[in-house]
Amino acid sequence: MQFLTKNNFLHTAHTTQNKKQSALLFCAGTLLLPTGLMAGELTQFEANYDILRKGESHGQGVRTLKKLADNSYQVSYHSDIEWMIFSDSRKETSNFTYTDEKVTPVSYSMIRTGTGPDKEYTLQFDNAKKQISSSESKYPLECQWTDQFQDSISYQVQVREELKMGKTSFSYPLVDKKGNCRDYNFEVVGTEMISLPIGNIEAIKVKRLYDNDKRQALAWFAPEMDYMLVRMWKGEKGMEQFEVQLKSFTVTSPVAVPEAVKSEIAPE
Repeated sequence: MQFLTKNNFLHTAHTTQNKKQSALLFCAGTLLLPTGLMAGELTQFEANYDILRKGESHGQGVRTLKKLADNSYQVSYHSDIEWMIFSDSRKETSNFTYTDEKVTPVSYSMIRTGTGPDKEYTLQFDNAKKQISSSESKYPLECQWTDQFQDSISYQVQVREELKMGKTSFSYPLVDKKGNCRDYNFEVVGTEMISLPIGNIEAIKVKRLYDNDKRQALAWFAPEMDYMLVRMWKGEKGMEQFEVQLKSFTVTSPVAVPEAVKSEIAPE
């Protein structure tokens, strides 16, 4: 199990006693973020996940967030799943701007290969014209424009920002993978200590609110890891569809480690 593997001393500390593991997990939080990030930038990272069904691993997922040359950001999620004769590989990418704790999507793309027909889909958000264009249509989508729009992956970044502000319910008008405009509604249902491949983590549990009880979706975000998405569970009619668990997390922007934390996690 590797965690913040960019630093050799962190990799060594990862195999030490529980007290040092707790300090290591704390290193992923805002304490170690550079001053510039704490002043209004997003943490850049790479997170790796196990994709499970009924407790058995059937795939891997990688989530990244990075800052681009024009000072915008890009978040992506790439998953590969194998289950019996079924295979699915897909990558979702969202380019967005970030100002005053608000995520504003610029473009979204999804590429899917595997069992069945391959798919490729893109969206463009034109804030000047207040229009959304889809690769599936030669005309702008018939969505009533709002500056609060999110796409199928950018909203997850915005959820983290809402949680940092202490909000317990939030709603986003979202354009989904099929070009449909609909509201995504969420509420915080509590905090839990959960067990993951990287250890025990206290996380905020968030529930997506559907129009009926047939579908369920839960997500857990860890405040000590800058509100990183550490677990996700989806089900339908009470039956699990899949679960995603964080197994490693690397801050890819420079981090400065305080001496007190260095001494706590230094190898003996």
